[in-house]
Amino acid sequence: MAILKLSASAVAAQIAHARACKTFLPNWNGPVDRPALILIVGNGVHLRSNGIDGTTTRIVTTERADPSFAFADGMNPFRDTDWMAQRRMAFRDLTGQFYTDILDDVQVLIDRGQGTIRLATDGHSIRVFVRRAPDYLIGGTYEVPSGLGGTFRVILKDACDTFAIVQSCGNCEDFDAMQPYRVPLDALMEIDDRRVA
Repeated sequence: MAILKLSASAVAAQIAHARACKTFLPNWNGPVDRPALILIVGNGVHLRSNGIDGTTTRIVTTERADPSFAFADGMNPFRDTDWMAQRRMAFRDLTGQFYTDILDDVQVLIDRGQGTIRLATDGHSIRVFVRRAPDYLIGGTYEVPSGLGGTFRVILKDACDTFAIVQSCGNCEDFDAMQPYRVPLDALMEIDDRRVA
């Protein structure tokens, strides 16, 4: 799982473009009749408007990028020398175009004055990630997905903007004896949070 950080002003420009258009790029299911944002993983990683306004004939592609798109920090081929390594760390060898349903959620954050938009992605889903490390209680008890369809109960040892260090606690003796380990920050669930693991 990766956390992508993007400039809120660059994303706002893409949203404004999408909302100003009357026609839109189709997705895999066919025609689209409303504004949206598309995440491109290819020549860099960026969000762009799905709008078609006649100023360009270029269809969205993973091979080309425009400097005006909203690039993820560290993954801008126009600025970052190691953008490809950063993209690989976040997406491995996955590339493509992903229609998202995050436009309204991102607009709320922009309207609140958020300077940076953070997206959590596992390569197949893209979510707006609002919480930050200070939102979590060091020493607090949380649940994290087990990878087997369930969850493990853990104690939070440390956290940064993208990941947390946790220690198994209250599961079974073998798991609780394990060394602390790292999980994506957005994998932490409050004990009463019933998100699907």
